[in-house]
Amino acid sequence: MRSLEPALRQGVAELSLDLTDGQITQLLDYLALIQKWTKVYNLTAVRDPMEMLTHHLLDSLAIIVPLRRQLASVQYAPKLLDVGSGAGLPGVVIAICCPEIQVDCVDTVAKKAAFIRQVAATLLLKNLQGLHARVESLVDKYDVVSSRAFASLPDFTRWSSAALAEEGVWLAMKGKYPADEVAALPACVAVFHVEQLRVPSLVADRCILWLRKSGV
Repeated sequence: MRSLEPALRQGVAELSLDLTDGQITQLLDYLALIQKWTKVYNLTAVRDPMEMLTHHLLDSLAIIVPLRRQLASVQYAPKLLDVGSGAGLPGVVIAICCPEIQVDCVDTVAKKAAFIRQVAATLLLKNLQGLHARVESLVDKYDVVSSRAFASLPDFTRWSSAALAEEGVWLAMKGKYPADEVAALPACVAVFHVEQLRVPSLVADRCILWLRKSGV
């Protein structure tokens, strides 16, 4: 994975991210762990290292600046829940880049939650934990609840509503703007911002939808 370092550093620069050498190393080591575990647990269908860099790492890194902007006014250590996290995208990437954020990655598949715990132990990420559970069963409250290719917006917000703090926000990573999903949202959920993303070396539509409970 060290051969990917120049391309990763270039992508990080294009995204206006200021990461330490240690964080760059953690990102590359994380990618190596995905590759290793995928051989046994089929964590991802993407196997080519360069494709993993663009489709997984850089795609997730593209949300870091918008996330920091959204949390800029928070005066305490925020908590983020990554729903249906799978291999930990974007949750692990957020934990690496934003050590001030407590990141919980929840998945109903035990081996995927175990992988997140292994990543946290291997990369010494004290702000990361993997949860094997259904999101509906969680009792903690989170400032941000995120998802990437997890479910439709109505299902995502409905299933995770109880986990969202009263003034918390949902962060939904999507490809093209999902007009049909937005139209199907209940009145108690509102989209308050749509952010177009440009992922380095990836020719594809990407956007973030920011949502909150109506009336907040």
